[in-house]
Amino acid sequence: MGIKTVAIYSDADANSLHVRMADEAVRVGPPPSSKSYLSIPNIVGAISQTGAQAVHPGYGFLSENSHFVDSLDGIGCTFIGPNAKAIAAMGDKIQSKIIALDAKVNTIPGHNGVVRDTEHVVEIARSIRYPVMIKASAGGGGKGMRIAWNDREARDAFKISSSEALSSFGDDRLLVEKFVEEPRHIEIQLIGDKHGNVIYLPERECSIQRRNQKVIEEAPSTHIDQHTRKLMGEQAVALAKKVGYYSAGTCEFLVDPKRNFYFLEMNTRLQVEHPVTEYITGLDLVEQMIRVAASQHLSFEQSDVKINGWAFESRVYAEDPETYMPTIGTLDKYIEPKGSQDEIRCDSGIVEGSEITVHYDPLICKLCTHGETRDNAIATMQHALDTYMIKGVTHNIPLLRDVFSHPRFIAGSLSTSFLAEEYSDHKGHKLTTETREELVAIASVVHALRDTRKRHWIQGGGSLAEHIIDCTAWTFHVAVAQKEASKVAIKRTAPHTYQVTVDDAVSVDVGNMDWALESPIIRASVQSSKGGSRNVTMQYISRDVLGYTIQHRGTKFPITVKTPLQHQLSKHMQITSHSAHDTTCTTILSPMPGTVVSISVTAGQTVAQGAELVVVEAMKMQNVLRAPCDGVIRAVHVQPGDSVGGDEILIEFEDEVALEEKTASKEQH
Repeated sequence: MGIKTVAIYSDADANSLHVRMADEAVRVGPPPSSKSYLSIPNIVGAISQTGAQAVHPGYGFLSENSHFVDSLDGIGCTFIGPNAKAIAAMGDKIQSKIIALDAKVNTIPGHNGVVRDTEHVVEIARSIRYPVMIKASAGGGGKGMRIAWNDREARDAFKISSSEALSSFGDDRLLVEKFVEEPRHIEIQLIGDKHGNVIYLPERECSIQRRNQKVIEEAPSTHIDQHTRKLMGEQAVALAKKVGYYSAGTCEFLVDPKRNFYFLEMNTRLQVEHPVTEYITGLDLVEQMIRVAASQHLSFEQSDVKINGWAFESRVYAEDPETYMPTIGTLDKYIEPKGSQDEIRCDSGIVEGSEITVHYDPLICKLCTHGETRDNAIATMQHALDTYMIKGVTHNIPLLRDVFSHPRFIAGSLSTSFLAEEYSDHKGHKLTTETREELVAIASVVHALRDTRKRHWIQGGGSLAEHIIDCTAWTFHVAVAQKEASKVAIKRTAPHTYQVTVDDAVSVDVGNMDWALESPIIRASVQSSKGGSRNVTMQYISRDVLGYTIQHRGTKFPITVKTPLQHQLSKHMQITSHSAHDTTCTTILSPMPGTVVSISVTAGQTVAQGAELVVVEAMKMQNVLRAPCDGVIRAVHVQPGDSVGGDEILIEFEDEVALEEKTASKEQH
């Protein structure tokens, strides 16, 4: 559009991608967001310093802060978003629900006022009946949200949600609503101009969530028909017009299995998942926001809006996919998927060498794919995740890749409890007969090619290609993830084509083998005598002592490859067993680097299993650590406000021996 840009950054983001891409960049403070990205004076100072004429607020921080808009108005700088009045009305969940009721929008039963304290939250919850959703009035992005199924959980949710809300938004007010069971999270994208025109765009489905934060989004939804889409869209438009809304915004709804829908909230900003809407409509929403801010009319009407194909967004997080705990570290290796922009889009703020820190959300990238059909878009996403290389931090690609292959997901049978129901103990991809065959066959060919290179070096002479032709047969014993080894016979049948026989029974043909020695990506077609042909993409992670680590379907698998002699001798090797001491009830460790928010116990105190011990905040999420068993607190090593590292000891329990000795001593006295 020919517009020069200024990036603002905190010290933690000095080397971020957006800083490198902008025409200018201005530091606005140290890493804590309260002293940088949430500091209105610092940002206003950056505007004055550079002479910027307009501000796009992004997704979070001050993007829904009416005081920020007022400050910009005061210095004659344009806010690329709605006016302060609309933000104040719709950014407050309590007020927005009252306005929605007045605009005849379907709403969830609940308490339309501020929750005073823990006993008030229990009183409300009992009146509308459990389960209930307790959430921040000024919040968004899943921060400050908890589901409660009983009085104890309601009290705990009040404390944690109000604390998270204050930390993230500077506002600790909460509201309580009835929790809709088996819901799907559907949202309607709006775009309006300053001349009273408001248009709704096709819905997005955001039902794949953890901790009330979205993980996978798609557009459109498999659940919404044209009739429901029209009803939801018209109600969203009516709400926007009620408050004089313009710019891009989103109305979020919960939809039950019968397509009854209930208004959740209105986000008065651009959503993280806006690319999926851009893919299926052909509209650039940021461009539209800028044009609206410049007082231009919308250049299209409701009848012009069409749905073109299907799109998905995967939020690639630096986190442990088993626990959803965020992780930090340096991106030692970082290669994004390649492909046509019509099919694959990577929106990221990092590059190889970037640091994932404790200060902000652990989002690495928004990986989006588009296809003519939902199946096409899923297949493209599967391939993109298979070729996405991230080393240096633990990430959630194993979970994402598994979800995109799950029969229930492929069938479109979703709800916001999908991850809890299907992946309560996710340990990575569980090998099937088919995927194990693929791993064994590919690992065998990789080993054969490396073996050929080794012989070529030892014997010398001739080209490597000629030597591969001469070496036409190999025999190995291949084990995947420490399981029983398979006897593998492999021979080369044509250029880049191999026949692998597993346990003298299953024949697997590996064709179109595309792997440069030691390169990260392996591509091939695999055809088993018991199944059809399929194309596979794997990652060659590392060379190990007796094999390799290969990533398949997003999960890393250790592969052990032995010669017949090594396999035979290994049967006579003694296996050393290590007796691990159970430390689960002697120390409480910090699950990640973060800040201690509160401590609920003191030395010498007796606690019951499940009692709250300490709360640690990391990346704007608060994690309650509870007693793993009944016991006595021996020592508390931290205080509120302390910064702690991952696996740092926070609290020690008396061990059983020490406790018995103390008890005996007391009895003697």
